[in-house]
Amino acid sequence: MLLLTPTLLLLVLGLVWFVVRYQRGQLQQQQQLAQMQEAAQQQALAAALVAQEDERQRIAAELHDGVGTILALAKLHLYGPGSQPSPEASALIDQAVAEVRRISRNLQPATLQQLGLAQALQALVQAVPTDNGPNVRLEQEGPLGRLIPTHELMVYRIAQELLTNGLLHAEAAHIVLHVATVPGLLTLTYSDNGQGFDLTALGELPPPGPHGQPVGMGLINLRSRVAVLGGQLHYHSEPGVGTRVEAVLPITLLPAGTPNPSFSLNS
Repeated sequence: MLLLTPTLLLLVLGLVWFVVRYQRGQLQQQQQLAQMQEAAQQQALAAALVAQEDERQRIAAELHDGVGTILALAKLHLYGPGSQPSPEASALIDQAVAEVRRISRNLQPATLQQLGLAQALQALVQAVPTDNGPNVRLEQEGPLGRLIPTHELMVYRIAQELLTNGLLHAEAAHIVLHVATVPGLLTLTYSDNGQGFDLTALGELPPPGPHGQPVGMGLINLRSRVAVLGGQLHYHSEPGVGTRVEAVLPITLLPAGTPNPSFSLNS
């Protein structure tokens, strides 16, 4: 029996080593699988956003070239020989043309490509009506140069989504978009003094809407864009005290003097 004890001890130690190695292997496989799933989700998000931006560009072009042209021709016929157009009809056509241009600009922001993110965000804020809406202002901390096209468009869409959600739901008197930059990182902060909301609701998936459109689609789009950039999204809110949303986004600046980039999420 004394001779068998070392042998049994070696067998036990070998069995323990095998079990530990097997468990480590299983853990590594699970980690690799989780990383692959996360990468697949990121790719799916990026593909969905590419399709969304392509559709935006298509609709913007059709509005500008199709509907805009039809309205321009309608106004020419309205003022044709022998016609007596009413001022109301002319004003309605002008209003429709302006609305088509506004929608087209929002779908495909030319200012972003031509002048950069800082000017595009300023134009976004200035487009908010001041007569019956909240006071909206843009604050900038640190220099904001041109970003690579993917990041520039994504940051603009995130700001657009935050502002749109605030205008629709916050019932605020004041809204602030704050942009702060350090090398390699941009922090976009939205804050308002509106009605706020319960943060626990963010952990729940939004229920289906009346036409299959999920309630809270803006929140889903916001999270998706932040995730594609590899950023972080933080909410601070409670009913009656307003809302603060902070998006911390890794960014890549273009070298100084780079020509205006072409915008595409495929770049």
